Amino acid sequence: MGRIAGANGAETRQRLLRAAADVFARRGYDGTRVADIAKEAGLSNSALYAYFTSKAELLLGALRTHGRRPLAELVEANPDSSIVDLFLRTGAGLRERPETDRYLVIEALVAARHDSEVATAMTDYVRERAEWMTGLVEQAQLRGEIDPTVSPRAIAHLATSLAVGSTLLTTDLHDVDDEEWTALLTRVVTSIARIEEQMGTRA
Repeated sequence: MGRIAGANGAETRQRLLRAAADVFARRGYDGTRVADIAKEAGLSNSALYAYFTSKAELLLGALRTHGRRPLAELVEANPDSSIVDLFLRTGAGLRERPETDRYLVIEALVAARHDSEVATAMTDYVRERAEWMTGLVEQAQLRGEIDPTVSPRAIAHLATSLAVGSTLLTTDLHDVDDEEWTALLTRVVTSIARIEEQMGTRA
């Protein structure tokens, strides 16, 4: 079982990352063996190692390729929407039951606590995501959407913490009424917006 018949190297790599995402979601990082991922992809272990050197590399590759980033997806789909509006829409979606691929970041964060290779890679990954969101907020401040006196890094940290926490605290463990959540979320998000942006949100 080498490269999949008819597939090029890039396609085989993507097949392995999809298999890794699925197996990590089912078994967790510690419960997954490289052989499990190879079997899921229909490849031999030796064929897998032609593309990835370790289980940690597979985890981070799967996270980068298949990990969900709701805010980034909204920004890409709605380039003309205000960041305040997109924050509200993303926050409202935090109550929805996470799709399987959203758990990849949790597996990576947990694995980082006791695997130095994962920890190093996750430090880079989290920094990249935080810098992206910080830049997004800074752009919104320049456009007058967000109060310029609020720290963009602090906003990025809060948003990241909420996203990670909501993935773990699913509605079957603890839930809150839609209207109550929306009211609180609106108050929090609009508190960082410029006055004119707040008025537009409430209209």
